[in-house]
Amino acid sequence: MNETLISSLVAHLPKTSQSVTINNPNTGKAIYELPQMNAEQVAEAVANAREAQKDWAKTTVKERSKILYKLHDLILEEQNALMDMVQLETGKARAHAFEEVAGGTGAARYYAKVGKKALKPKKTIAGVPVLTKTWVNHVPVGVVGVITPWNYPLALCLLDVIPALMAGNAVVQKSDNQTTLTALLARSLAIRAGLNPKVWTIVAGDGAVVGNAVTDCVDYVAFTGSANTGRQVGARAAQRLIPFSLELGGKNPLIVLPSADLAEAAEILIGGAFGSAGQLCVSIERAYVPNNMKERFEAILKEKVSALKLGTSNDFSIDIGTLTGPNQLARVSGFVQDAVTKGAKVVTGGHALPELGPYFYAPTIVTNVKEDMNLNKNEVFGPLVAVYGYESIDEAVALANDTTEGLNASVVGNPKEARQVAKRIMAGTVNINEGFRATFASLDTPMGGMKNSGSGRRNGVDGLLKYTESQAIGIHRGLLEFPSHGYQYNRMAPLLNLLARIMRRL
Repeated sequence: MNETLISSLVAHLPKTSQSVTINNPNTGKAIYELPQMNAEQVAEAVANAREAQKDWAKTTVKERSKILYKLHDLILEEQNALMDMVQLETGKARAHAFEEVAGGTGAARYYAKVGKKALKPKKTIAGVPVLTKTWVNHVPVGVVGVITPWNYPLALCLLDVIPALMAGNAVVQKSDNQTTLTALLARSLAIRAGLNPKVWTIVAGDGAVVGNAVTDCVDYVAFTGSANTGRQVGARAAQRLIPFSLELGGKNPLIVLPSADLAEAAEILIGGAFGSAGQLCVSIERAYVPNNMKERFEAILKEKVSALKLGTSNDFSIDIGTLTGPNQLARVSGFVQDAVTKGAKVVTGGHALPELGPYFYAPTIVTNVKEDMNLNKNEVFGPLVAVYGYESIDEAVALANDTTEGLNASVVGNPKEARQVAKRIMAGTVNINEGFRATFASLDTPMGGMKNSGSGRRNGVDGLLKYTESQAIGIHRGLLEFPSHGYQYNRMAPLLNLLARIMRRL
């Protein structure tokens, strides 16, 4: 732990009278004291950001792109420090920390590249050709509030902050207390890349205080977190008539088709279910397998899952890290205990691993899951997967869709057949022969949820333009005056009708 680096990062936060102790998930021991801000300090931060945004909005897209490319290069240069910080705050394995670095570089590179074309004023079809000319400008909304969770503190931070900045906005980010250092480190690299520090501000504190204060002051809110909190954020934003986007939870299914290779399907399930110890909104929690293949699939899963290596190493020798805190451990343990009490069978795992650390939990597969078990419909957000059987593809699709969430899904089997099944699943992203990375890593592809899994999209051009207002500009070219009095339509109406018929044929 680099105490000097931690002190220098925390120094960028305002001095406050209150603080909370942040612990290392691997050991349960204290790392440092994080200052806790109040609503007045958040309002001041937003006011300062609003002033800085005026000059930032005047910069050219090319100038912003140059900063993002430099940020991309700095993330690569400092990736070890970033991965160390992510692991220190979350306890995840090195491989999953590296995925966050890849997400950050991908966002910087993508928006630096596509921003110029996407933000360029676009000529539109005029309502009255020749007489008028119209186009659309993409104007920054002003100050964007980004509220990020603890589970992916680097990737989910940069996937929202970078496009907001590229669009010409200032950002006030409320990071989770547990992972504020990672956000501060990412911001420090952006400043090194040439960003005005006042254009990206980070605020820390209790979610009910600081999160609400952000929503009450900014011009747009991008929230990632639980459905319950997301509803509150959306309602609060709607009261102010400001736009918002929500990326919420998922109860994500995987369908194994009869054409699938079971060993390959098991690897895909493991990769999609246990990343960051299952603490990922798009991770697989339900697997549907043909009844005549289910027993073999469970046996293969047991062998492969039992061989996974858990630990705390800062190299790539470990497959899975720890859960991030005592609440997560209690949550996962509670889901397993409830299921077993009601008749579920543990195929593998199903217990804590205190010998590795205070919050480690074995990756777990359960079967014989019934309707009344809590894990049947509720998001676990941990290393726990339920395996179900099915008779027909129609039944498998119906079971996969039998949830109030619709964030991510997977289909394993013959690609042509899998693609037809994928179109029937009500989820914002569906991955064929992969868990979630095929879509999540494709920055040009919009990502978001259906049903209770959220509103709006991140990534892609959609994820950039949502941070802008579409402004229509129209010019009357003076070749013929529009009528200003009713009687003048005696001459104009026949001409407009003729024009309408011509445009219909064209």
